[in-house]
Amino acid sequence: MVWWIVVAVVVVALVVLVAAVMSVAGRLSGLDRALRRLLRRQEEAAVLQRKAEVLQESVAGLQRRAEAAQEKVAVIKAGFGGS
Repeated sequence: MVWWIVVAVVVVALVVLVAAVMSVAGRLSGLDRALRRLLRRQEEAAVLQRKAEVLQESVAGLQRRAEAAQEKVAVIKAGFGGS
């Protein structure tokens, strides 16, 4: 009789353990999907950052060209007795 009680307790414990493992495994797959999404977003952010740096360099170049053009206009105005 004691053997049946021991076997029943072990079987119930195994069922509870399997249920807990299945629950955790289901959550792990969700975490894996979230991790892949985050990695993809990180890659997208890195690409955008590189594009922003290129754009910033372009703006700096345009600003230098605008300053040079303003200096040329000032020289031309001065040459004509500018106003």
